[in-house]
Amino acid sequence: MVILELNQVEIDHCLQCRGIWLDVGELEILFEAAETKESFLKLLSSVKAGKDKEKKCPICLKSMDKVLYGESEGKALMIDKCRKNHGLWFDFGELEEILQLSSSGQSSKVLNLLQEMFGKGMQSKG
Repeated sequence: MVILELNQVEIDHCLQCRGIWLDVGELEILFEAAETKESFLKLLSSVKAGKDKEKKCPICLKSMDKVLYGESEGKALMIDKCRKNHGLWFDFGELEEILQLSSSGQSSKVLNLLQEMFGKGMQSKG
């Protein structure tokens, strides 16, 4: 993993799978608004992993929980959350999708910065 700085937040980026790790607290710094973070966390609900391979937290190396984001919003996205609350793992394109679902002006700024860092259309997995 390489560490990139975005809005004074160190984002851990995996060059192999192109995923992003955010340590606890970094999401709210990116959003710069407690209400955005709180609304994000309220939209998380635990789910059974199903066929998805469990990921390990890069901090404690324990298996992470699968959590569903936005199920009540009509568009569900499964992300990984450390059971010990060390942070969140976003597979390639997931953080961009979450930022697009957010209506805050700050999330648009962060989305633009991410697209500058990783290129436009970072969601296309092909």
